[in-house]
Amino acid sequence: MKLKFVEIQNFRKLKACRVEVAPQETILVGANNSGKTSAMDSMILLLKKSRRKNIATTDFTLSNWTGLNQIGMQWASNDDKPNLTLRQWFPYLPSIDIWLDVNEANIHHIIHIIPTLDWTLDQPLGIRLILAPKDTEKLYKEFRAAFKDARKTERSVPSESEKLSLWPKTMRDFLNRELYKHFEVKAYILDPAKLSNPENGVAHPQPLLADSMPMDREPFDGLFKIDIISAQRGFSDPKTEDESHSSFASLSTQLRQYFTKHLDPSESPDTSDIEALQAIEAAKTIFDNKLKTSFEPAISELEGLNYPGFSDPQISLTSKIRAVDSLDHEAAVQFNVSPEGDGGTDLSLPEQYNGLGYQNLISIVFNLIRFRDEWMRVGKAAKKNSSDNAVTEPLHIVLIEEPEAHLHVQVQQVFIKKAYQVLRNHDKLNGNQFNTQMIVSTHSSHIAHELDFTCLRYFRREPGTQKGKIPSATVVNLSGTFGDKNDTSKFATRYIRSTHCDLFFADAAILVEGSAERMLIPHFIRNKFPKLNQSYISLLEIGGSHAHCLKPLLETLGLLSLIITDLDSVGKSGTEKVLPERNKNYRSGNPTLKEWIPRKDSLDGLIDCPEDNKQSENTLFRVTYQCPIKLKYKNGPDEEEAIPYTFEDSLALTNLELFRDFQNPKGLLKKLKDSLDKDILREASKEMFDSLGKGSKAEMALDLLYLTEPGVLKPPVYISEGLKWLESKLAEKKQDFLATEMTEVENA
Repeated sequence: MKLKFVEIQNFRKLKACRVEVAPQETILVGANNSGKTSAMDSMILLLKKSRRKNIATTDFTLSNWTGLNQIGMQWASNDDKPNLTLRQWFPYLPSIDIWLDVNEANIHHIIHIIPTLDWTLDQPLGIRLILAPKDTEKLYKEFRAAFKDARKTERSVPSESEKLSLWPKTMRDFLNRELYKHFEVKAYILDPAKLSNPENGVAHPQPLLADSMPMDREPFDGLFKIDIISAQRGFSDPKTEDESHSSFASLSTQLRQYFTKHLDPSESPDTSDIEALQAIEAAKTIFDNKLKTSFEPAISELEGLNYPGFSDPQISLTSKIRAVDSLDHEAAVQFNVSPEGDGGTDLSLPEQYNGLGYQNLISIVFNLIRFRDEWMRVGKAAKKNSSDNAVTEPLHIVLIEEPEAHLHVQVQQVFIKKAYQVLRNHDKLNGNQFNTQMIVSTHSSHIAHELDFTCLRYFRREPGTQKGKIPSATVVNLSGTFGDKNDTSKFATRYIRSTHCDLFFADAAILVEGSAERMLIPHFIRNKFPKLNQSYISLLEIGGSHAHCLKPLLETLGLLSLIITDLDSVGKSGTEKVLPERNKNYRSGNPTLKEWIPRKDSLDGLIDCPEDNKQSENTLFRVTYQCPIKLKYKNGPDEEEAIPYTFEDSLALTNLELFRDFQNPKGLLKKLKDSLDKDILREASKEMFDSLGKGSKAEMALDLLYLTEPGVLKPPVYISEGLKWLESKLAEKKQDFLATEMTEVENA
């Protein structure tokens, strides 16, 4: 049995999305506030019975409160025949659909959730868990009574007095206090024949029929065990509670808990515990005798006070020794720091003296060990559960929220490589009888880097499409993005995995040609574009001949992207590099410009290309490249036009006087300075063009950062235009989010 996918509805910003679950490890990635935590919380709060009491009105999708408040107003104003059906509530309520793949060996586990007699093993099984009113008639009566009493009291206030606004003003106001009293999680069996695939990342969960009846039992009892390691969100996080499975305790605390449940010899003892129990009993006898002799003088003194008297009981002392008490002190766990073969020297320190990153790694992995051994009924846990006729669940689901909150960068990769192995490290888990699925939400590129693309699920932020609708999220299964085996997908997959997994967490991406741009673009952003500097930008160094290879990925992610590339002008032969000039029938050798945006290869067409044609139809992607520069060169009376070939000569022509004033430059910077000493602009451009392949561009960028004060170096016009476009697009996205969010707050 395995979890195939979940479909989440009406939970915070997840209006309707499907999260496909990989057979082993699934990693949820995405930019900040993209919905990863909402997806994890929906599974935690609805699947984990002990967490359901933590569901709050803030977990409903905000835009749904308009419809829910309308139900309340209809109830308050309708005296005759109120609509008390659950059906009118269903489109607005938080729910999660769990779809399972099962095999013949699991039939005896899933008989109670088979939808029809026509169901076959090649179809998944689905259950909807939905937070719904327990009794709509009772909810109606209590809401209506409270609402009418509040309005009656408000009307009784003298007109000259300050107006009152009493609870409840709306259905949401009422449920802010009474949600847990009137709502519960109900389970409904779904029909696999009515499954439909998502469209553009938006799921289409099947509607419940009017006569649908909820199940009278928990559907997943005996089917799967779910364990959770929650993120650390601070002391005021309302969703955090001190459960043994979710709290992040010290290793010594976890060892005590593990010992009590699995190893304590005093619990259901067997022959393997006899030796330990005899040792404890012998120690108790010796200690009791010592207590008796040690306290005899003090007790004798008490007898001098006529106590104990004729009818008073004698004082006796006895001890109670428990094995677990030996672990109940702060130095119970020690780390041995003496090297092996050190002649028996014992040099050790308490656990708090070990590095915090590895303390947390050891602790979080021990949590996983405990989850696994509880599932497999290791040690004493087997005897404790045997009396209840407990069956080992065929599926173990482990949810881990943002493990990087506990782990240093250096150990994040160690953790994600080993975590699943730890969860499967048991003799019974070698076959297919029992399955484990681990779902991890993360904002760490180091964790995403370690696993294959097939494990990644990208949460994409979607803006509000109309007034009153808040931004939502859709989920992309990245295993389908590079499903083919062509060279493009092979390059993109290898390139991203080896360099830039932070692309999955960025607000926007900038693709640049080479090392000089990679070093200087952040400098320009920091000093010239302060608003852009506040955003999380992923900067990818990738040559113009390969930028178009990332098109499928960027389109799948829907990630706002600026491509900074070069004209790469070539002569009529198509291979010879030439200095860009107008009216020469030159072409561009850049595949990005020819095959992606703006799909032109004529150099004249690219030079005169309108700005609107430099972005994609959906305005998510824009290309920018060298444009003609108008400048007065030397003592010429008129402005002249120069068309740069690449970033370096464009930078030199934009900062003409700065380059000429450099004292004793080296390498490529010296060659550019010497070129600018030519008397004629065309000669200077030609010499710069010839010099570009004869020096280190990265060294030149470093020299510029060293020799110039912050803000002095001006970016070329084409780069300024591109960065301004990116800044304005990010501002639009932010404005859309704020505007729609405020609209919903007002409507609610």
